[in-house]
Amino acid sequence: MALILSIDTSIDTAEVSLAKDGVLLMSETNDEPKNHGSFLQLAIKRILDDTNTDINTLDAIAVANGPGSYTGLRVGLASAKGLCFTLNKPLIAINTLDILAKATINQYPSNNDYLFCPMIDARRMEVFTALYSHQLEQILLPQALILDNASLREYLETSKIVFSGNGSNKLKDIISHQNTIYSAIKSQDKIAAIIAMAQEKYSSKNFNNLAYTEPYYIKDVFFSEKSK
Repeated sequence: MALILSIDTSIDTAEVSLAKDGVLLMSETNDEPKNHGSFLQLAIKRILDDTNTDINTLDAIAVANGPGSYTGLRVGLASAKGLCFTLNKPLIAINTLDILAKATINQYPSNNDYLFCPMIDARRMEVFTALYSHQLEQILLPQALILDNASLREYLETSKIVFSGNGSNKLKDIISHQNTIYSAIKSQDKIAAIIAMAQEKYSSKNFNNLAYTEPYYIKDVFFSEKSK
């Protein structure tokens, strides 16, 4: 049995959830990106209090570890590592693109021939993205991609691709192709995905090194960018 607290402050909508054996007990959501830091600790406290959960009974802490907002990633990972260190619990770090991909795949359970392309807004016409099969296998590794009318064209010519995430809105304006599908990811979709992935990693004891785990930025970090 596993009681796992999951944290995702990596993109514009943040979620904190508590699950037991992969079943959601309670969650909190925040839609104000600049307020993720103040939201996080209060959300954790409310969830623990409202579920009558002793923080010491947690079995692990899971966190969405990027790519995404530089500030959001630091806030989420710092909180997760702090809890793990204080409570002597394992850390489970999960790629944000993997979470978004799984959340989207869950919306198309029978479309085994589709490809899935989550996109995270990275300013201007750039996105953080990757391409996945229905089995969550990475066909195109996570990368920073500047979008143009030729983006992913070679894949679109042979497969339907489901685009999702806040970065996919940029693609709608520049690519019109019969194989494009756009899917919205709701908070409950992300929560279900991170819970399932955290439970799987816990069951296989796939934990991260508490001392050396850092946010997965993809690109170099420029801390002077105040909006991040």
